[in-house]
Amino acid sequence: MKIHCFRSVLLIAAEGIVVSAWSPVRAGDLVVDLGKAVDISMVGAVERWDEDGKPRFPVDPKAKIAEPRVDARAVRQGSGKWIFRNLPPGRHDLVILGADHLRVEGFRYPPITEFDPFLSPDASGPEQETRDWIVKHIAGSKHYENKVVPLFLAGDEKQVRILVQLVRDQATSFDADFGAPVATVRHEVWQYTNQYGGWVKDRRTEVLDRILMARSEFHRWTWVWEPRLGGIEVGAKPATLTCELPAKYDPRHARGWFPD
Repeated sequence: MKIHCFRSVLLIAAEGIVVSAWSPVRAGDLVVDLGKAVDISMVGAVERWDEDGKPRFPVDPKAKIAEPRVDARAVRQGSGKWIFRNLPPGRHDLVILGADHLRVEGFRYPPITEFDPFLSPDASGPEQETRDWIVKHIAGSKHYENKVVPLFLAGDEKQVRILVQLVRDQATSFDADFGAPVATVRHEVWQYTNQYGGWVKDRRTEVLDRILMARSEFHRWTWVWEPRLGGIEVGAKPATLTCELPAKYDPRHARGWFPD
């Protein structure tokens, strides 16, 4: 299986996935071709959810942005290629670290309530009117964090799931204990359900990460979320994913956190 991932979120959404046979590697192997991308220090894979949509491991409150939790690390092969050997069958999200404080991460939408299905990372979104209402509702709601941004939305007229970035980089009670001004960072999947013609946010959410770090350090990072790096299926056949990473991410065409 061969998967192509293009340079930007907008191009990715338009082009889709191309699948074909790839034989030089073994079953369970995944080749990641980053093209001309340079200064990549790590390509990792993580299987966040079990087959029922439950987290496979608890969120680590001591996690570090530069040391993401991964189940496997690829080995550099040269010419922009990295290879994972003998990944277990399942769906994996990729995490990439690069120079100049860069983290690029894949995801897919897990179930939120019982009997919900998974949603693929490239699932179609709700109608624009629904999207606008949800984005406005999130912006108008009270949050502990001062920067709450819905990065991606997917769903239909009944349910909508959202990858949300929650950052607090204002004064907090953690500052004194930490010894310096801190930033708190979380990424969560939320769900809105249409109940009798009105949209209601489900109380339950799924947390992908939780990080506490020096504010000045966090402001140096670019942390981009890329749907096409999420839910990569590894099974009986080897696979290769080709993803051209831009030399620098443009906030107009990518979604996540960007330096000041």
